[in-house]
Amino acid sequence: MNIGEIAKRAGVSRSTVSYALSGKRPVSEETRDKIQRVIDELGYQPNASARALANGRTNTIGLVFPPAGNHYTGMQLDFIGSVTEAAAAYDYDVLLSPSGMDSDRSFQRLLGERRVDGAILMEIRLQDDRLDHLTALDFPSVAIGRTAHPQGSWWVGLDHTALAAACVHHLADLGHRRVAFVNRPEQLLRAGYESAHRGLDGFTKAAAERGLTVRTYCCGDDAASGLACLERILHDDPATTALVTLNEAALGGLYRGLAQAGRHVPRDFSVTGVVAGRWAETVTPQLTAADVPAEQMGRLAVDLLVERLDHPDTPARHHLLAPPISLRASTAPAGPASAGPGLAEAAPAERGADPTASTHP
Repeated sequence: MNIGEIAKRAGVSRSTVSYALSGKRPVSEETRDKIQRVIDELGYQPNASARALANGRTNTIGLVFPPAGNHYTGMQLDFIGSVTEAAAAYDYDVLLSPSGMDSDRSFQRLLGERRVDGAILMEIRLQDDRLDHLTALDFPSVAIGRTAHPQGSWWVGLDHTALAAACVHHLADLGHRRVAFVNRPEQLLRAGYESAHRGLDGFTKAAAERGLTVRTYCCGDDAASGLACLERILHDDPATTALVTLNEAALGGLYRGLAQAGRHVPRDFSVTGVVAGRWAETVTPQLTAADVPAEQMGRLAVDLLVERLDHPDTPARHHLLAPPISLRASTAPAGPASAGPGLAEAAPAERGADPTASTHP
């Protein structure tokens, strides 16, 4: 079925059908309705390639999203789903490109062959060559995350610095004095992943403000790494009474390690962090956490990209989100001994712990 057959059955010219479909020229409401009735009767679907040649648009968004480790975490999959659903509301398809750098062949095909009208980039680094490359090409894009210098760019971000700090202040208000920080894997920190760096920065600054004794750890994105990390935390400082984590994929292992060590949550040990809400609710007891609004962030990123495509001269805009901590059941006041001045001063050298320390033996 093609435009010619539709024109014949509707009693109009081929160009009139083309204008009705593309919106390039006005068509009377009566004629448009007549054409639409024929299209509905025939079940016509315009060829995407032909439509792209005709109007210069593919109606496809590229989602440039490499897995941070060797697999996608639950939170990453939430982001992919949210972008896909939001794009569908605008009648856009999504093409996933698992590209890590601007030199990747998949990334170059995405741009060189103009398979997409614009791109959304995830897993952002403080220095990100992919964004630099797109900016140089003036290719419409939006980042979920922000670089070290995001001025003049389009992005949606989560304020990991403020959120990690809020977790620290929550624990300090409960009387905890010795707190561990469980970050993302070491290779991501070394590669400059912005969430890992900004979360670490927020944690260490807030801990210094509250005079806490802290240790920081990198942890693989899986439960086994979480278990190993928790064992190391208690080995390094058995007096630790709480932790903050950015690593939801390790959460099950952290809980398991506490159970194996005979630490009851939250009576003996408090756990909090920055994770997606639905994952915070899968553990027992449910996690007190700053919930990552993956669905909202994906929707906002698509909104910004469509705005940029429809209005190319619009000045760059961004959204920085800082959701409040959702109080659930994994945190409680520290025991009397934990708040004493002796423990707070017991190991001052620990405040300078290596921020890239691995959880693995």
